[in-house]
Amino acid sequence: MARAPGLSVRLKLTLSYAGFLMLAGAVLLVVGYFSLSRGVHPGVVFMVRSHADLLRSFAPTAAVVMAFLLVFGLVGGWFLAGHMLAPLTRITDATRMAANGSLAHRIQLPGRSDEFRELADAFDTMLARLEAHVAEQQRFAANASHELRTPLAITQTLLEVARNDPSRANGELVERLHAVNARAIDLTEALLLLSRADARSFTREHVDLSLVAEEAAETLLPLAEERGLTVETSGDATPTVGSHALLLQLSTNLLHNAIVHNLPEQGAVWVTTSAQPTSAVLTVENTGEKLNGQVVATLAEPFQRGTKRVRTDYAGIGLGLAIAKSIAQAHDGTLTLTPRAAGGLRATVQLPAAPAHAGR
Repeated sequence: MARAPGLSVRLKLTLSYAGFLMLAGAVLLVVGYFSLSRGVHPGVVFMVRSHADLLRSFAPTAAVVMAFLLVFGLVGGWFLAGHMLAPLTRITDATRMAANGSLAHRIQLPGRSDEFRELADAFDTMLARLEAHVAEQQRFAANASHELRTPLAITQTLLEVARNDPSRANGELVERLHAVNARAIDLTEALLLLSRADARSFTREHVDLSLVAEEAAETLLPLAEERGLTVETSGDATPTVGSHALLLQLSTNLLHNAIVHNLPEQGAVWVTTSAQPTSAVLTVENTGEKLNGQVVATLAEPFQRGTKRVRTDYAGIGLGLAIAKSIAQAHDGTLTLTPRAAGGLRATVQLPAAPAHAGR
């Protein structure tokens, strides 16, 4: 934004300090003059014959005092304002560096807490979060480009094969193109859902998280039975506020992930909900291979599928847990992933509890 040039804050503070000092001095001189003119100054005898004589004697001294106060106010105010505004200068420099793309710089303002240091600490926190967010978006863009390029490259290869071999049967080619195209559509829809959750563009309503979890379990029960898994759901009414469709997508993604990445046989999935005083909690646990903390910490990032997870027929597009995390954050909640000691994964979603009047 283009702005007209103006006085610096340091100069304004200097002029304000000097002006206030001169005003205070002028008031004291006026009070002193009237006190002397009435002869009420204790302990001192002034030999004057009239107010004119007093004014002629008092004026030179008053002028010297006012000149001294002016110089003292300007010089002292300039250095005092510079000292007080030094932290603001560091904050401004850090802001300019951030505006130029350098997010790694931190102000780290020393000293005891005051308004400037609170501002600097808040700015450092913002820079840290922004740097992490930008790094995550860069990884996401790179991974999304790779994931989108794969089906397009496969489609291009299949079409070239068909063009170079006109005698080849088209039935198999059509089926493979259909599968590749379906994967590309699923990926695009998932990206759109992820952006919708990040933008928080949804209507909030009263939602019972336990009913949402049961609905997701019923939807995915055929897949669990196909893989020989048992799915157990439990929990009382768990009210929260949010989008029913997005929370259903969150529950479905977590449950689908628990079913797909499970033991090859005799596996189990446990879905529980609980209402806390200030939160609504959904927990999805599953049996499976033992996972280390480093792998689990990356599973909620886009296109991260964990060790040996990408080769399964049900690997999906690598956005299930990322979408679940984004939906939880869009509802002012959290998604926590922890490895189970016996193997498998525990996913815990914690959302704000619905206010007492939300369902009325």
